Order: sequence, then structure tokens, then C-alpha cells
Amino acid sequence: MPDTPHLPRQALIDAHGGGGFRFAGMSHRGSLLCLPDGVWAWPIATPSALTEETLSLVLARADDLDFFVVGTGVESWVLPPALRKRFHDARISVDVMATGPAVRTYNVMLIESRRVGAGLIAVD
Repeated sequence: MPDTPHLPRQALIDAHGGGGFRFAGMSHRGSLLCLPDGVWAWPIATPSALTEETLSLVLARADDLDFFVVGTGVESWVLPPALRKRFHDARISVDVMATGPAVRTYNVMLIESRRVGAGLIAVD
């Protein structure tokens, strides 16, 4: 994962699909990790690639997050118990859903000034 974010702040997601996202007047092909300190490229293409390592930036920001939304693409997926426990131990509520609803949930929570992050798997 790159050392610097695409954007050094949070931003609403304006659009998704076609294998990427639009946000803050920018477009990005691939998945995104949206955190309080920036929007990052995220090398995740399927939910099965989610691991403690690929979520390390999220868990490292536990003091700045109350909620984390995972957009799993178009398929349903259940967060493995070990990962769910890591979020619980970090005191971060986590919700897993398809990417479309995840984008909408993230945007609403961000508008409400909630302490939210999102990992969004790109869809075609």
C-alpha cells in the first residue's frame, strides 16, 4: 500500500462502478480505503483478501474511528470471527455489505460527522 493517500482528508464518494470510484473531483480505478486522515488506494479485489494485514491501517486508527463499513463488491460475505474480534477489541463497530450500500452508508455517516471509515471493493 502506498505511503501517502490519494487525498489527505476524508471525502464523500460521488460515484462508484466501472471498476472504480469518483470523489473530491478525482477518479480512481480499483478499491479504496477511506480513513479520517485520507483516501487510499486499497489492493483488495475480493472479500477473501481481507486480513488483519490488509486492515492494518484501519486498526492503527482505532482512536479516530467508531465505525468501519466494508463494501464487499457485489457478493455477500461474512467477516470471519477472528477479524470481527479484532474490530471488537479495537472498539470499532464494523458492518459488512455490498459496495453500493456501503458507499451510501459511509456518505450518510460522514455527512452526520460520525467517526467513520470504509473499505470499498470496486465493482464493474
